[in-house]
Amino acid sequence: MKFGTIAVGDASGSILAHSVRLRGGVLRKGRTLDNDDLQTLVLAGINSVTVAQLESGDIDENTAALKIAEALNATDMPASGGRTGRANLRSSTSGIVLIDEEIIHRINAVDEAITLSTLPPYAPIKKGEVAATVKIITFGVAVTTVGQCVSIIQAGLPPVRIAPFKPAKVGFIQTLLPGLKDSLLEKATRSMSARLANMGLDISIETHCDHSELEISKSLKSLTAESCNIALVLGASAIVDRRDVVPSAVVHAGGSIEHLGLPVDPGNLMLYAKIGTMRILGLPGSARSIRPHGFDWVLQRLVAGLDVTENDLTRMGVGGLLKEMPGRPVSREQDDEYWPPEVDFPKIGAVLLAAGQSRRMGPENKMTVEIDGKPMVEHSVRALIESTAVPVVVVLGHEPEEVEKALSGMDVTFVLNPNYAKGLSTSLRVGLAALPTDCTGAVVSLGDMPSVTKSDINSLIEAFDPVSGHSICVPTHDGKRGNPVLWARRYFDDMSSVEGDVGARHLIGENADQVCEVATSNSGILIDLDTPDAVAKHTRKQ
Repeated sequence: MKFGTIAVGDASGSILAHSVRLRGGVLRKGRTLDNDDLQTLVLAGINSVTVAQLESGDIDENTAALKIAEALNATDMPASGGRTGRANLRSSTSGIVLIDEEIIHRINAVDEAITLSTLPPYAPIKKGEVAATVKIITFGVAVTTVGQCVSIIQAGLPPVRIAPFKPAKVGFIQTLLPGLKDSLLEKATRSMSARLANMGLDISIETHCDHSELEISKSLKSLTAESCNIALVLGASAIVDRRDVVPSAVVHAGGSIEHLGLPVDPGNLMLYAKIGTMRILGLPGSARSIRPHGFDWVLQRLVAGLDVTENDLTRMGVGGLLKEMPGRPVSREQDDEYWPPEVDFPKIGAVLLAAGQSRRMGPENKMTVEIDGKPMVEHSVRALIESTAVPVVVVLGHEPEEVEKALSGMDVTFVLNPNYAKGLSTSLRVGLAALPTDCTGAVVSLGDMPSVTKSDINSLIEAFDPVSGHSICVPTHDGKRGNPVLWARRYFDDMSSVEGDVGARHLIGENADQVCEVATSNSGILIDLDTPDAVAKHTRKQ
């Protein structure tokens, strides 16, 4: 192939290398110039153009790309395209991509003009998505070069192919310990259902049982009797040893342990086992989140009908760091103090500040003002109770008996702030001190914000990830920051040292790199009802 700048009069049949803008439009690069084009260029005062000219034995970029893509064509992955030097392989089914990396490397080494790009090995793919693309860099390439690529491809199995997801019966066991909230169980069910739905599956059987060897063993035997192909066991406590509760239950049920641990984060504490032909994945608590997780990789391969060996598991470490690891204002060792390594999901408490004197509301205690037939503070507390935050600590001060009466029968811990008259900071200090030491963070909420919902709070908790730099989670609506705010334990000391009638907002500015903004459609995160006019306006909107 020839390439260079030539006179317009000699350019008929040549391929335009760079677009040429004209008063009446554009002659785009890649266009094969005809006599009309040449006349247009001359009339525009253009005397020369940069072109490519194919020689004997050359084929154009589009034909070359399509020939290589068609050679790659597998049963579930037809070739298409052949425009702008590019052809794609799109999957006609959902599954995971199988790649022969060595063959791809050999093809890309044939000639610098030919490139073949693929998804990563074992990547999930949906019907219609591109698994691989062939791009020819130059406007033409030698037929023999294309033939060399085709020969490499045809020497063995297709180097890019799809292992389609297959029907499978999946059982899901969640174990229970005292203090584990129903909302966490519900969250895990939602995320597991969403994962399976991506593979065209659903949870066939779900059971809850005590976190004991005997009860888990019974549940596993039940799933085996129901001919489940895969059993997912989400323990209320992490698996830290082959002799721990879940692995022992597998053995008690007649199964065997194949591997404990996975070099993927999150997902390190995964158990891989089996009972007969039923594969068992013992999951850490981090699997409650819908975020990418190490067990996804194993589950996807199993559903695609692939055998997963211990060697396969140990080779997942390259690319297995799924968590982002940006710089943090404290060291990893300090993080471990606030979030111990044995804790596989964050325990988030809640502090509701309801101690103020409500001076702007007049003689009435704003906490007990009725909103939609219920005390204002009840709305705020109910959102916390129905969220995944536990425990919920309510700080009392002004007229504590009235506020406590308004929340009678609700699952909260009351603490009294005798210094409430000295300002908000004193209530914050008392509330944080009342949280259990195993809380990795706390949602700090205000009693006069009745329109905050459990979804707003759960969204903050799901975004919380100190290791990834999300140690302060703030809700936003239309770009404006509101309340409540979720704080990692590392900030508790600084929050407790604040003085006066102020909160800890200044710490957000001081730790801007740790702030995760969580958008919500609920404007209620911006609205506090601290005056009669505010209450009246809120009531009119209902």
